[in-house]
Amino acid sequence: MRTAKSRGGRYALQVTSFHRRAARGARTRRERSGAPPHAVAHHQRGTAFRFADVQRSGRSALVAFFAVLGPGLLAGLSDDDPAGITTYSMLGADFGYRLLWIIPASTILLIQFHLMAVRIGAATGQGFVGIIRQRWGHGAGYAAVTGLLAANFGTICAEYAGISAAGGLIGIPSWISAPLAGILISLVVVLGSFHRVERVLLVISSTLTLYIVDGFLAGPDWSAVMHSSVIPRMPETPAGWVAVAATLGTTLAPWGLAFIQSYAVDKKITMDKLRLARIDVIIGSVLTGVIGLAIAVACAATLNAAGVHIENAGDAALALRPLAGRFATVLFGAGLLGASLLAAAIVPIATAYSIAEGVGEPASLDLDSHHFQWFYAAFIGLTVAAVSIVSLPDLPLIPLIYSSQVVNAVVLPLHVVALQLLSSDRALMGASRSTRWVRAGGWISITLILACIGALGWSWLR
Repeated sequence: MRTAKSRGGRYALQVTSFHRRAARGARTRRERSGAPPHAVAHHQRGTAFRFADVQRSGRSALVAFFAVLGPGLLAGLSDDDPAGITTYSMLGADFGYRLLWIIPASTILLIQFHLMAVRIGAATGQGFVGIIRQRWGHGAGYAAVTGLLAANFGTICAEYAGISAAGGLIGIPSWISAPLAGILISLVVVLGSFHRVERVLLVISSTLTLYIVDGFLAGPDWSAVMHSSVIPRMPETPAGWVAVAATLGTTLAPWGLAFIQSYAVDKKITMDKLRLARIDVIIGSVLTGVIGLAIAVACAATLNAAGVHIENAGDAALALRPLAGRFATVLFGAGLLGASLLAAAIVPIATAYSIAEGVGEPASLDLDSHHFQWFYAAFIGLTVAAVSIVSLPDLPLIPLIYSSQVVNAVVLPLHVVALQLLSSDRALMGASRSTRWVRAGGWISITLILACIGALGWSWLR
């Protein structure tokens, strides 16, 4: 093989040679063990070997951090999906600055339980439903899949509704925008490797920073924002409690908790990489809260001040035009499209992980569809069903979107209790078991979540 003169050429040749050796080694291991092709296909595609190579190379801490970057950012930022944007928009438009505190509070819980989920995945090498199936049996695994599927499908429809709303801002009908997006997303996920899919999703997620600009353009009362973000004021009406529960459900979504654990496993994050993975989780969660707060603040400063009521994120974008200018509308619409595309890929991926793990089948983005029928069939089936529903004319999507977030909040206690029990299980986690202080903090947070859900139920019965 001729030696390349440039540094880039030499590196490319070294990487190619490394992956060829890795593929030969994987084939040899498969032949010796009699394992099916999918058992080592992940290694043949290079994800685990590439990751291990970066860790062994002795490169800088920044390079090592970029090697683990992904699960925290994608799981966090995908919470700012169309359902989340609609929820944050309605929170600000209907209640002004009064209930902003629920967003920082939810962000703290998001950091806590995302860290817990990643730790379980790193210690056990299994996703959320997979470890439930192992720990408590097949019945518990099927129950977890059923609960997540029920909570997730409305959210998936909400993602494509967001795509339709963003398309509607420039005159594209939903029967064109939703199917086209579904086809493009499916091609990227099914045909792309793990790293290619991850890079595309990370690029899309960068569009969400546009909402931070929108928050400043709205010209809010920053003293009121700071006060209401830190000092809780309880809702005075049942609608206020619904808004609080929906905000909690959209920020700390059960599908996000399931996704980050399965995705960390898929990326081969282990306990020795957990320190860097924590930074990724914290950055992603904080950005999620900042973006959610910016959306609520923009709507509180403009729509609430003008007495404008909205039904969805598309309405918010249009209503901002006379109040904050055309540029704010363009930014809001562009952010909505980026958020919709990101979440329309991630929520079905999260659900497909859960379905495959629940039936005991392999689940990975880095394996071809021939070996992963359950995983890819679930992803395609969920996408087709959601696109079909959103494309129906005159379908009332807003009740579906908003109620899906309330369902997320109701399902959430079951999910976080399961995470708490799993992370505290000495037999399962070994030396990686949560410390006493982490366990105490987890139960305090679970109590607060239950109190929020209980207050919602009490406000309805009152």
